[in-house]
Amino acid sequence: MAHHEQNYPFPQVFLVDGGGGSQYPANQSNLVPCWSFPPPQERRRSQERSGGCLGVRPGAAMLVLMLFLLVFAALGFEAFQIYTLQRELKELRQVKPVSEPHSAQKQIGFSDPAWRQEDIRTAAHVTGRMDGVSQAHTLLWEPHAGRGFTLGAVAYRYQDGALQVNETGLYHIYSRVELTLKDCSPESSFLHVVFVRRAGRNPPLRLMEAYRAGFCSQRTGLSWTTESYLGSALQLQKLDRVYVNMSQPNDLRRVPYANFFGLYKI
Repeated sequence: MAHHEQNYPFPQVFLVDGGGGSQYPANQSNLVPCWSFPPPQERRRSQERSGGCLGVRPGAAMLVLMLFLLVFAALGFEAFQIYTLQRELKELRQVKPVSEPHSAQKQIGFSDPAWRQEDIRTAAHVTGRMDGVSQAHTLLWEPHAGRGFTLGAVAYRYQDGALQVNETGLYHIYSRVELTLKDCSPESSFLHVVFVRRAGRNPPLRLMEAYRAGFCSQRTGLSWTTESYLGSALQLQKLDRVYVNMSQPNDLRRVPYANFFGLYKI
């Protein structure tokens, strides 16, 4: 079998001479086609025209970077504020609250069962009983009805209506009575007395007294309401018993808040 030379087709190559004419050389089997690439400078210019590296312009990249920096700065500022608030809250929790001194009003009528033991001061407030009269016009009281209470070194004596103190000291003592006279006349009057019974002393010692008269109008046969209040700071001794006397106990107004009696240590 005869071997024939195999010819492979190649793209035609046109040669241009200086005269501008084109020549068609014969097919040369030893020529290899070559495609040239643009020079590096032209490639760089084309990249710049197309938008920089990875297609992103430098100005846009700088703007995105600034936005990220602003976001991170805001997050850092918020974290610092949260840390500061947590530290201040921890310091406030560690500070021991200062207890306010209890006013006379709080001691008299607004007892707080949540008082700590060291905050409890000797005090008592009792209100009038509907059948509240013992011998010799001495009034009886309710120590736990309504706003009534006893705290500290003071006790109420049910048998005779006294407030007994178990500590020597300076006390503020007060009493209020309210009367309703059904047949009031210009001659109507009453006596309101606070006194103390002390061991080794007889008779009792008067602490305060109020005498009221002339509080009714000239017309007779009418009901009339009046009141008396006594209050003072007095020195009491241990085991002193304080009482309230009323000359006309049957005319007392029959409501608990109208008649009361109490003391507290100063």
